Amino acid sequence: MTAQDSKLGDTDDKIFVGKGNEQAWLTLALANRHGLVTGATGTGKTVSLQVLAEGFARAGVPVFAADIKGDLSGISEVGEAKDFILKRAGEIGLKFQPDQFSTVFWDVFGEQGHPVRATVTEMGPLLLARMLDLNDVQEGVLNVAFRVADENGLPLLDMKDLRSLLDAIVPASGKKAADAEEDPFAEIRKAAQSFGNVSKATVGTIQRQLLVLENQGGTKFFGEPALELKDFMKTDSDGRGIVNILVADKLMESPRLYATFLLWLLSELFEELPEAGDLPKPKLVFFFDEAHLLFNDAPKALMDKIEQVVRLIRSKGVGVYFVTQNPIDVPDKVLAQLGGRVQHALRAFTPRDQKAVAAAAQTFRPNPKLDTAKVIMELGKGEALVSFLEGNGTPSMVERVMIRPPSARIGPITPDERKAIMAASPMKGKYDTAVDSESAYEMLQKRIAATAATAEGPAGGSGGGILGQIGSIVGTIFGTNVKRGRLSTGQVIARDVTRSVTNQVIGGLAANVGKSVGGQLGGSIGRTLVRGALGGLLRR
Repeated sequence: MTAQDSKLGDTDDKIFVGKGNEQAWLTLALANRHGLVTGATGTGKTVSLQVLAEGFARAGVPVFAADIKGDLSGISEVGEAKDFILKRAGEIGLKFQPDQFSTVFWDVFGEQGHPVRATVTEMGPLLLARMLDLNDVQEGVLNVAFRVADENGLPLLDMKDLRSLLDAIVPASGKKAADAEEDPFAEIRKAAQSFGNVSKATVGTIQRQLLVLENQGGTKFFGEPALELKDFMKTDSDGRGIVNILVADKLMESPRLYATFLLWLLSELFEELPEAGDLPKPKLVFFFDEAHLLFNDAPKALMDKIEQVVRLIRSKGVGVYFVTQNPIDVPDKVLAQLGGRVQHALRAFTPRDQKAVAAAAQTFRPNPKLDTAKVIMELGKGEALVSFLEGNGTPSMVERVMIRPPSARIGPITPDERKAIMAASPMKGKYDTAVDSESAYEMLQKRIAATAATAEGPAGGSGGGILGQIGSIVGTIFGTNVKRGRLSTGQVIARDVTRSVTNQVIGGLAANVGKSVGGQLGGSIGRTLVRGALGGLLRR
């Protein structure tokens, strides 16, 4: 036994995961080959996830993990030397040392962590269509809307931007009367129709789906300041990786929003990070809990791109670890990209369960000393079948091991502890206040205001000074300048007063608010052509 093995703790290049007849080590240089943690409910998946996250953080690798039940939040507090923990540590020859790790909490709804936002432009039409559960025709119209926004310089930042743009591309209904006012969106409608038929019914369906998304909290997710992914990739003053926890208990009530959000994170990482090749350790490790939600009902085009991103993101120095109950939840093409395996117990009560056990056993490199399929059903809580990549990049033979106990607290933290962590967070103040930059909604409103002002002209009572206005009113009274079907005198006066006040309000707001296209919006426009990795890949 080497000196490294005798102390049974993490080293500079390895993470100690557990011990059975053999010791289970995860080599940091191979950690960007991804991994899979599976097992039935209550078998210890969350503890295994915490053990891996602690190991990466000690090695100076930042971690991002979705916390579905709130149990992972305990990683931020010092562990307790409870009897069962000391017993487990003694059984595997490990000296238990309580520890805690620098943690930043994030929350799409901004309730239990810093708000997480993305712009509509960054999300792109492909992922947004997936989030809205659109069919091919509706997705096509959404792509038209994004194209029109690009060509007309209309930044799509939040939900009201997208709604106003969809309203603008709807074909004008009926024939315009000779004396009707100018259509402020005529050019936009014409541009939209040039890409194909955009029907009012299809746009209406998309609008209704947007309402569903808004009711699920989508309005809080879309907007600025948008998340900068570099804020996930930080270390603390001791050189340890910061653990970023996404509070996802409420987010799980909207599973499609949850899955699309995490997929967006992956695609943005892929697009933004430079090629890194094989590094001594990853730049970031990403834990995707409830991974089956990513693949449920995903169309083939999206599945192909998910597989492509998972395969290629390794070269960016990012490791992705899927956490789910059954290995058959992950498609074979993606499963083939996952180099590490931590398999907790499965129960074979149904034909599907039996299929899952057989599939899990077949994913391991066989060990002549183990009947893998049988052992999977015999594993106790905290036990797992483990196989990681060895130095030459091949999987090690599967071993039955006891997972080491975490050094930090096992279980959730209290609301007061969370408040204290949030108060001392390095991200405090950066994302907590929403910013409403000038974007498509405001620009389209200006077009409406400008068209209304132009239509007022001399006939509207704004030309010729006060005498002209008086003459216009007198002419209207005596019927000398009233066309058939025109408004009455009282209606004209009311309309002109209303427009005058409206124009003054709009002008005052534009002057006083002084929204800038720089800053946050500049970054969003700069990413317009990117659209996230999946949108970019579709064009390749």
